[in-house]
Amino acid sequence: MRSSRMTTYILIAMLLGIVVGGLIHAQFSDPATQKVFSTYISFGSMIFLRLIKMIIAPLVFSTLVVGIGHMSDLGAVGRVGAKAMLWFVCASLVSLTLGMVLVNLFQPGEGIHKVVSGVSSGINANAMSLDGFIKHVFPDSAIRPMVENEILQIVVFSIFFGVACAAMGERAKIVLGGIEQLSHIILRVTGYVMKLAPLAVFCAMAATIATNGLSILVNYAKFMGEFYVGLICLWGVLVAVGFLILGPAVMRLVRLVQEPFLLAFSTASSEAAYPKMLEQLAKFPINSRISSFVLPLGYSFNLDGTMMYCTFASVFIAQAYDIPLGLGTQIAMLLTLMLTSKGVAGVPRASLVVIAATLSQFSLPEEGLLLILGIDTFLDMGRSATNVIGNSLATAVVAKWEGQLVSDSEAREYVEEMEIQPA
Repeated sequence: MRSSRMTTYILIAMLLGIVVGGLIHAQFSDPATQKVFSTYISFGSMIFLRLIKMIIAPLVFSTLVVGIGHMSDLGAVGRVGAKAMLWFVCASLVSLTLGMVLVNLFQPGEGIHKVVSGVSSGINANAMSLDGFIKHVFPDSAIRPMVENEILQIVVFSIFFGVACAAMGERAKIVLGGIEQLSHIILRVTGYVMKLAPLAVFCAMAATIATNGLSILVNYAKFMGEFYVGLICLWGVLVAVGFLILGPAVMRLVRLVQEPFLLAFSTASSEAAYPKMLEQLAKFPINSRISSFVLPLGYSFNLDGTMMYCTFASVFIAQAYDIPLGLGTQIAMLLTLMLTSKGVAGVPRASLVVIAATLSQFSLPEEGLLLILGIDTFLDMGRSATNVIGNSLATAVVAKWEGQLVSDSEAREYVEEMEIQPA
């Protein structure tokens, strides 16, 4: 319900921003006057962006450490975790690569010609040298990356810290519990920040329309349409791979997850579909020991729709600012997103956090995030639904590899047991 209200507020804010921006653009033909209005109205969106950057470091650290550290509780099924991670990595690479290929094919940002004062018009080549890459990846301090929002270095430190917690088992339980509580607090802070999203959307849309006119809406429609075409392509690829492993039964799985798919789409939250996904996967049927392990793991490491969007949106922003990205830079961006997208799973509008960090990492104008902020909630609907498909297929494939596709009678017993448990 809260998610639906927020979607409504963002829609209203976006429409109001379009109206106000259009009126300013029509009433004041002087570009200088339009720019003054845009500067002042942009304060609201600027505050939102700065708050987003504020939560990046603690969010990545706490969620990633907790996700890795809790694997120690599932040591008996380490083999299942390894197989699941193999699928997650492959699916992630496919999603990111498909997004990068399609955004270069469609060129949705072409013709926008955004210019921001004080922002470099190109990529820092030195940052992409071997020496620069190593320094950006491996931290020389545990604190400095947190202060400077060096996202890759935070990920590296978090991985080491999480693995150490998992290896120490009970001795690290208190520390891991404290970090888990920290993650809950940061997630609550993230929720507070996201309450400002409608205001940020209004300011972003009004500023953009005031300086560019209503014609820029054509670019938004183009971007959304082409992204959803990309999602459909991704669905086809995932189902095709599932068919190779599961056979014709994959179509039965697709039918079973229709309800959680629609729930995730309508609420723009794949987490909202989680309980229903467990129930439907049991009907496939999949052993509950597999689904109860792989599915939560997938929510942390297998966000296929989100990852495809990250490459699509990041390159779109570069196109909108007429910043050329070479193939090597795009591949480096893809690999960076492969890591950074793992640290903010389950966060509302997590892709905005990932993209903001990536833009900063590659010296792209962070203000470009405002170009997609107004329509992000509608794109999030498709991303969330795609995550449902990806995690359902991942769970079924791992169960197949482990020989844990249970009989129909066992599946019925499990579903009946779930139904009689108190809510």
